[in-house]
Amino acid sequence: MRLFSKLLFVFIFISVKITAQEKWNLKTCVEFAINNNITVRQSQIQSQLSALTFKQSKLSQYPNFSFGGSTAYNSGNNQDPTTFSRVTENYLSAGMQLQSSADIFNFFSKRNLIAANQWSLMAAMAEVNKIKSDIALSTANAYLQILLANEQEKIVAVQVNQSQFQLNNTLKLVEAGSLPELNATQLEAQLAVDSGTLISAKGNVAQAVLSLKLLMSIDADKEFDYETPPVESIPIESIADLQPDFVYTQAIKNLPQQIGNEYKLKAAQKNKQSAKGSLYPSLGAFGNLSSNYLSFTKRPVYSKTFSKYESTGLVADAGNGILYDVQSPVFNNGDIIGYIKPGSFNTQMNDNFRKSIGLSISVPLFNSASAKTYYEKSKLNIRSIELQKEQDNQKLKQDIYQAYNAAMVALQKFNASTKSVEANQKSYDFAIKRFNIGALSMYDLISSQNNLLRAKLEFSINQFDYVFKMKVLEFYKGAGLKL
Repeated sequence: MRLFSKLLFVFIFISVKITAQEKWNLKTCVEFAINNNITVRQSQIQSQLSALTFKQSKLSQYPNFSFGGSTAYNSGNNQDPTTFSRVTENYLSAGMQLQSSADIFNFFSKRNLIAANQWSLMAAMAEVNKIKSDIALSTANAYLQILLANEQEKIVAVQVNQSQFQLNNTLKLVEAGSLPELNATQLEAQLAVDSGTLISAKGNVAQAVLSLKLLMSIDADKEFDYETPPVESIPIESIADLQPDFVYTQAIKNLPQQIGNEYKLKAAQKNKQSAKGSLYPSLGAFGNLSSNYLSFTKRPVYSKTFSKYESTGLVADAGNGILYDVQSPVFNNGDIIGYIKPGSFNTQMNDNFRKSIGLSISVPLFNSASAKTYYEKSKLNIRSIELQKEQDNQKLKQDIYQAYNAAMVALQKFNASTKSVEANQKSYDFAIKRFNIGALSMYDLISSQNNLLRAKLEFSINQFDYVFKMKVLEFYKGAGLKL
């Protein structure tokens, strides 16, 4: 048993270690962000709320039932709930009732409301997809920023190594008397500048990683190891396949925001029909089952003994002006001849059982114009959503054309920076040769080296910028990000 426990522990340890050593790539980062980003999860909660609203509206089509029960202790002069006569005594009463009601016809108001809630649910789901797409694009950009920062760190690190190598060689030549000490001083200053640039580059990498962690909802202090593939390995579509007119046509059909706007418009139209139905009479049915139980101490029944007559205060007209006083006999209680006892629970519930069933009609005559106002608001809401839809489509088209223009500019800058690196590399190579034969000063050599560094940094920026601009066009196309 101990051996099994140890093997299990080792297996778990190795599994955890392997998992911890897995590196994040662009695809896994985007997928994790979509599933864990807080904004995405908040939108999913809103979608779930819409789903509950839709479910509740569907269930409202069915009759409702309610059961009620009550019990009370009564003291003093009260009305008997079963005989309805006045009694002066203490007793315990209980009652139960079952009620039900249902809508029969309401000019399709409820049915249209259900349809509106269904479209609203679909709009909420489209909103979730929109946020997921936005998070995916932002995550891809953040990941590319990490790759860019890493690439720039590598470029600057090479520059530092070159400066250090040149400084070491120059110090040897200065000690040998072949070069003036000023050359070494200039290189030391250049090395200090390059070292500071390297520190900034490392800081940029750390900052880019923190930005990506935030999008992925990962703790800032958690270890995060990632792949650094060459940017050339990231697939991008041809710019010829991403013409703005074609991209806009696809975006209208595929982007979640445009789909969601269409769903919102359909929901608003159904809400309008529902509001219109509430202006007309509605027909319903109802039913009720109830019974009562009474518990009291036994009541004595007395024999009656005539005592006398007494006036009731009333008179009888015998005609010819003759009036007779109306009297009533008075009886006194005699001996107890028996008792009245409450029936059993089952007997009373059966004897007191009552039921009713009927139809009801509700005609909206005057309700402070609330139904009419709601109907008018629903029509204005449709117009508002139509305008919002039109505005979003206009902005989408403008954004697509701007993105295409930005991608073209990025491509041209990338091509230009490629030539710039080639030219500065040749210039630096010639500068090294001239410096080695004493035909070039140390200052000019350092200047040529700095020009090459700037060209390489600019090249990396333009290369990643071009890739991201193309990803934006792919995003607008609505076919998802190719990772």
